[in-house]
Formats: sequence, structure tokens, C-alpha cells
Amino acid sequence: MQTLQILLACKELIANAKEGCPDLTFKDLCLDILSKARLVLTNEQFEELRFFTEEQLKNEAKVNRGKKIQID
Repeated sequence: MQTLQILLACKELIANAKEGCPDLTFKDLCLDILSKARLVLTNEQFEELRFFTEEQLKNEAKVNRGKKIQID
């Protein structure tokens, strides 16, 4: 039961980070969460978190694809 709470907390952290972090920071945070979660989650839970993270990263890439950068 405790690992399920950790899995849900990791998903929440990733979802919240997607809303409030720049792209590179978001990717870095995802890698950090995944590396630490791997140590405590079961294999099935880790795969679920990895898939969730992968989907979040794909969605982030779709959103950022059309943005233009303005340099002042």
C-alpha cells in the first residue's frame, strides 16, 4: 500500500511540474523522479510511472512544437 501512495505522489509531482516548469527543467525533473522511484516501486508500478511520464513528455513536445522564441 505504501508503494501505491509513492506512485500516486510521483504522478502528481510530474503532472504539476508539467504545468509550471520550463521544458528542460521538466525533463530533468522527470528523470530525477524516475531514478529515485525505481528504488522503491515494484517493477509493475515503475513501468506504469515510466509510461505516464513518457505520455507527459510526448504531450509537452506537442505543445512546444509550434512555439516561437523571441530574442530581445
